Amino acid sequence: MSPAPLRVCVATSLFPSPGHPNRGIFAERRWQALAARGHRIQVVHPQPYVPPLVGGEWGEIRMMPALEVRGALAVSRPRYLHLPGRPVQNAPRFARAAWGQVDAPDVMVCDYAWPAAALAPLCRQEGLPCLINGRGSDVLEVSGEANLGSELGEFLADASGWAAVSQDLVRVMDRLGRSAGASHRGVLIPNGVDHTRFFPQNQSECRRQLKLPQEGRVVLVVGHLIERKDPLLALEAFDRGAPEDARLLFVGAGPLEGAVHGAIQERGLEGRVDCVGEVLPDELAVYYGAADLLLLTSSREGRPNVVLEALACGRPVLATAAGGTAEVLGDSTMLLDGRDPEELGQRIGALLAAPPDEKSLRALVEDLTWERSTDTLETVLHRLARG
Repeated sequence: MSPAPLRVCVATSLFPSPGHPNRGIFAERRWQALAARGHRIQVVHPQPYVPPLVGGEWGEIRMMPALEVRGALAVSRPRYLHLPGRPVQNAPRFARAAWGQVDAPDVMVCDYAWPAAALAPLCRQEGLPCLINGRGSDVLEVSGEANLGSELGEFLADASGWAAVSQDLVRVMDRLGRSAGASHRGVLIPNGVDHTRFFPQNQSECRRQLKLPQEGRVVLVVGHLIERKDPLLALEAFDRGAPEDARLLFVGAGPLEGAVHGAIQERGLEGRVDCVGEVLPDELAVYYGAADLLLLTSSREGRPNVVLEALACGRPVLATAAGGTAEVLGDSTMLLDGRDPEELGQRIGALLAAPPDEKSLRALVEDLTWERSTDTLETVLHRLARG
């Protein structure tokens, strides 16, 4: 007999919305998959209120619907007071706003650890099982740069358990939890790859669809243009090591967009480098198909989905050894320990000249499916619900 369906409440600060359909799309994919198995999933996505709430991103937040139905998921967006530069005070306000929406679940999931982990003490007081799930910067940045490691550790100790998308993140969360007196350890629940969307495609046809030249090599950088992704390092490495007929495409947007455009002009690369902006997943698959190499120069990572997707498309990857990236690429020419632009450039040239074969690349991720990921998640939630 299969276990009874669960009632799960997911509290998160990272989830798609009408204005940002790609933000947190992997989180949505995970919960839609669980809902498809008959479980009732409630998503609470609290939104900050910063007076005066005008212009820019704050204006976009104000326009978000308070209630939204996305497929099988009901999403509520209560508001909470957020004061810039006060994360310790903001996290409990986030948690109280989310708690006011909770509708009799069997288990609470704090998905994207900070600030959602602040719900753990409330869950403990009410005897509600609570899982804290880490994805990357929500653990690494908070415990490092933001100096909130001890605070997150206390929340982990209050939780019933924790999980993460990479073993590296699990180890960090284990350390933080143990420092606060927790005795249990975390569980690896990796993201999957949609192999029906990301698979090898004809490169010429993909380039035709994107109106890219048929000749020459294409290097792809996919991700937000933010400091920890270090797009300027990617640009410098390309400039130093890529052949003259190669093109570099940045797919993504972010606060460093102006700096990237400036660096392109300074290096005289206007004819070889383009900033594409954000694209939807189906179009992203076409970009992988058109490319010869994915370049990832992050200083911190969970287990980057772009690496999984590129490999599923049969495209080689060159990545700096950050977080769980090595768990996918292993000890190979596609992983670089350092961040030296000259060495990165040389490796770009070498991989473009002699790429690994497509079959071996796909073999690295063939077992990473959403079905298996959902199996693991379902097992963990049932175990927590049983106490």
